[in-house]
Amino acid sequence: MTTTKPLNLEPEAAEGEALIVAECFGTEVPTFQGEGPSCGHPALFIRLSRCNLTCTRCDTKYTWDWSRFDPHEESTRQSVAGLVAWATSSPVELVVITGGEPLIQQARLVPLVRGLIAAGKRIEFETNGTIAPTPELVADGVRFNVSPKLASFGVKETKSIVPAALEAFVASGRAAFKFVASTVDDLDRIAELANAHRLAPVWVMPEGTTPEVITATTRALADGVATRHWHFTTRLHVLAFADARGR
Repeated sequence: MTTTKPLNLEPEAAEGEALIVAECFGTEVPTFQGEGPSCGHPALFIRLSRCNLTCTRCDTKYTWDWSRFDPHEESTRQSVAGLVAWATSSPVELVVITGGEPLIQQARLVPLVRGLIAAGKRIEFETNGTIAPTPELVADGVRFNVSPKLASFGVKETKSIVPAALEAFVASGRAAFKFVASTVDDLDRIAELANAHRLAPVWVMPEGTTPEVITATTRALADGVATRHWHFTTRLHVLAFADARGR
């Protein structure tokens, strides 16, 4: 599996000026946004380290599971200026800021977002929806792909479903709600959450880390998603790049 390690742009940046980054990719080896409303769009990725959830089915445990991974090996501090310079070295317009859970570091994300927008980029945050965005992040050129985690994903919903945060994303007018699903029962739970919290638009993504599993889950869910008039997304990076890290 090919891995793109974190860029060592300015390792001496002061903590208050830096973000904790797991990896950046999409410049030397081009890639796409693999999920959600922009699936298939050329994209750059800034994956931040750390998460406030511990989902057993998480596929980026190297951003938070220090029982299995060494945080000193899996993350570095990167300056905002260095990250902006990295992103602007590419003509690709879309920058996906993901994690982990990126909004843990949102105070330091504000200058990054401002720098990227000033450089003509547009931004998508991939967030688990448990932390409301600061008003400074709710800006032109910014979208939020909010992915609330169901109990079937291996996390207690008392931790993963935060009504006040979901309401803030709804109020922003800049969010889509993307749920990972494995079964028709998951679709029923998504419907309950969407109705309770007025979540729209709803996107459903089949769980899986191999093309075979994604195809089987897609077929199991397709009728239920279509009946509810929701959007359906695949996991393009798995289909195209065999879930290789850094793609």
